[in-house]
Amino acid sequence: MKIHRAEFVTSAPSMAQAPPGGLRPEVALVGRSNVGKSSFLCSLVGRKGLAKVSSTPGKTRMLNYFLIDERWYLVDLPGYGYAKVSKTEQERWGRTMEEYLSRREGLTVVIQLVDARHGPQASDLQMQGWLSDRPFKHLVVLTKSDKLSRSQLLRSHRQSAASMGLPLEDVLVWSSVTGDGRDAVLKRLAATLG
Repeated sequence: MKIHRAEFVTSAPSMAQAPPGGLRPEVALVGRSNVGKSSFLCSLVGRKGLAKVSSTPGKTRMLNYFLIDERWYLVDLPGYGYAKVSKTEQERWGRTMEEYLSRREGLTVVIQLVDARHGPQASDLQMQGWLSDRPFKHLVVLTKSDKLSRSQLLRSHRQSAASMGLPLEDVLVWSSVTGDGRDAVLKRLAATLG
């Protein structure tokens, strides 16, 4: 699969403001705050600056829709786990994410990003368990792989797959800096989206 065009569509604070569901397939990005969702998105579509990248956790606060090749949406969801916002705001994000992941017509794939340096945290495992009962495809990607040595990355890859109860080939390794893993992710998306 090649991506030729990617454009920002809207930031929706709730499902009511989101584009109509079911018209196009949707691929959602989930992960802990500061896991690198925005960097992953920009690297995946090959457009720097398409999504705002920040070193401060909790910058993504809405459902951010990007239209890819006029065919499908890539949806960046708020991060779960630590963020420098109020508990009320975190609860609102949680409700919006749960509603989206539970009821969104057209949701085809959820890509769960996990930081390769730390492996799956309790909130990652909780999210994975919740996603495993849903009808859409679920793909796990270890981000920031360029920050580890080869041996550290191999160990993280094996340990992450084991702790998530997944075969090694179902946990992909990614670097937004080097582009490692991009072809593998696009291949998986192509197989699912057609």
